[in-house]
Order: sequence, then C-alpha cells, then structure tokens
Amino acid sequence: MVELDESVAAVWEMILGGGAEWLGNRILSYQLDRKQVETDLKQEPSDLREKAFLTLVRNRVCRGGILAPGTGLIEYGEKGKGVHSRWYPATLRRRILDIASVRDRMTFKPGDAFECIESFKERKDAVFFIDPPYTASKKSAGNRLYNHSQIDHKTLFKLVTECKGDILLTYDNAEEVKTLAKQVGLHTKTVAMKNTHHVEMAELLIGRNFDWLT
Repeated sequence: MVELDESVAAVWEMILGGGAEWLGNRILSYQLDRKQVETDLKQEPSDLREKAFLTLVRNRVCRGGILAPGTGLIEYGEKGKGVHSRWYPATLRRRILDIASVRDRMTFKPGDAFECIESFKERKDAVFFIDPPYTASKKSAGNRLYNHSQIDHKTLFKLVTECKGDILLTYDNAEEVKTLAKQVGLHTKTVAMKNTHHVEMAELLIGRNFDWLT
C-alpha cells in the first residue's frame, strides 16, 4: 500500500507499525463533543500518534469524511446526531485491531504511487489496484476531497499498460475517462456503488479484461 497524504499515511503507519493498540484506546477514551473537536482540530499534532488520531477524528466528524482543508463539521447528520453521527469508538477500535492482526501480510509505504508502480511494473507476479483522485473529467469530484488531488492521468494510464502483472483501476463514470482508457487499449466496466449520501451511482472499473467479473 502506498499513500502520498502525510495525514492518511500516519494512520496506516500506526496501525501496521505497532501502534494499533494505542490508537484504538485513544479513540475509546476520547470524550467527543463539538467544542472539543473544534479545539483539537486546530492543534498541530505533536507526533505521529497524535497526527494519526486527529486524522481519524477529522474523517469521522467532517462532512463526507473529507480531509481537505476548509471542510466543515457535520451539522445535522444521522438522526440529528451532528458530529456524533459517524463516531462509534468501540467499532472503530475493533476495526483497527482487526487490521493490525494481519499486519504481517501487509506492507505500507508513505510516498508516490507512480514511483511504486515503476519499481514493480516488470514483475509478472505483481497485481496493481489503483484508486486515484477522481479529477480526470470535467466533474473533477476529487478536487474538493483530497489534499493531493492533481495527478497526471494520461501518464498513469500509459504507465499501467507497461505493467507485466494484472491491473485494476477505479474512476468516476465519465466519458473523458473512457476515452483515456480506449486510447491505451484498456477496457471499462460500470459497477454500482453508493456515495456518502447513500445515493446509488455508477463507478468505472478499468482493466485489460473483465472475464473474472460476473
């Protein structure tokens, strides 16, 4: 796994690097309320542990789980619970510990995915799952969602065609994306998904073939 965003990377480094127990207990003991959240999210994290914790808090209490600067807190939320709508500490702790229990099967590296793909593209036993920011079309939904939203999509599509192993990309269902895929000889397939508002939408899968998909 590779992640460029330092805040998101901090979460994975904690979970997979031996800090899952601390992170889970920190979540469980946190006394969440709107005033406390507003105060804490203005603070500069003192270390990796606090950065990971505050990233998870931000993800849980901001609209749509968006981490990008300027995103407001949930106002009404589920059944009027506001910032508590997506804050279920016991469940979050259990999920973190579940992931940590299989950490020996995972490797995380903070950095640029382009460099990682380059380093593994000659390996036939390497399979690539790539979920880039959705900024390749006019809709550019990813612009408001991520701290690092701008990437060279044309270069990415060319790069994945050089991979000896199999590839799978996910994108928004847009004509511009389908055109990029067609230009490099890749196939597309639409699948149903739900957004943060539980509205059913179509998402685009991109790969060499979809014989495995029924």
